Amino acid sequence: MSFKDKIFKNESPWGSGPTGGGDRNGSGQRRPPPNIDDLIRKAQGSVGKIFPGGKGSNKPIFIGLIVLLVIWALSGLYRVLPDEQGVVLRFGQFIKTTQPGLNYHIPFPVERVLTPKVTKVNRIDVGFRSASDTGRSTGVGDVAEESLMLTGDENIVDIDYSVFWVIKDAGKFLFNIQSPLETVKAASETAMREVIAKSKIQSILTEGRSKIENEVQEITQGILDEYGSGIQITQVQTQKADPPDQVIDAFRDVQAARADRERSKNEAEAYANDVIPRARGEAAKILQAAEAYKKEVVARAEGEAR
Repeated sequence: MSFKDKIFKNESPWGSGPTGGGDRNGSGQRRPPPNIDDLIRKAQGSVGKIFPGGKGSNKPIFIGLIVLLVIWALSGLYRVLPDEQGVVLRFGQFIKTTQPGLNYHIPFPVERVLTPKVTKVNRIDVGFRSASDTGRSTGVGDVAEESLMLTGDENIVDIDYSVFWVIKDAGKFLFNIQSPLETVKAASETAMREVIAKSKIQSILTEGRSKIENEVQEITQGILDEYGSGIQITQVQTQKADPPDQVIDAFRDVQAARADRERSKNEAEAYANDVIPRARGEAAKILQAAEAYKKEVVARAEGEAR
């Protein structure tokens, strides 16, 4: 058979191998093409080995995974109330602060949210402890090491006061300072001692309290801002300002003597204001009478001389 005849008969011009080669079987006949259905069945069998349970069992599992993923993603929604601030932590590290309303964060375990109350007014007492602080039903306990302070005129004053504060920045408040109460107390006591050291005791005990409170609030706020505390001082209120108990009787005697001196001085000034104008009036009247008498005598003498 010629080379050309082999081509027309769809035979290899180079002959066949020991088993027939190419796409023919051992008997020399052409192999049938692969069946697509058989391939699909084999693929499904392989999937069934990975996901046991029969034909098509992987579909419910896949849908369940998607549902769980959606639920996990939606769990990142959270609401911050009007009196709160949201503090977002990522793997325990502070990331940001969020404001009231609906917010979102990456769900647990990546991120979590703290929502401390920021509008609640907190109070700390310095120089004394109230009944709620001491656990007693009534009464107030004095703390001398906090309340006794030296004034600018070298007197000692026993002063008790309260500091009112709120959280301004929840993130700074939670992570920049370890003991908020102790920090506020120490800062306010430092400020109060500084202001008292520049003031006279008479002013502290009387009309100067309002000015002292404002100065202490300003200085305390400055100290807390330097610390990055996230705390806002709303008010400093003086509860008591007296001399120490050991000298209060003597001080009251001194105050009474000063009051008597002021009263005597005022009475003397009032008497002088009453007497001096009258004396001046009498003196003026006498001078006028003398001047009139002088003119009368002179005129009479001149008349007699003529």
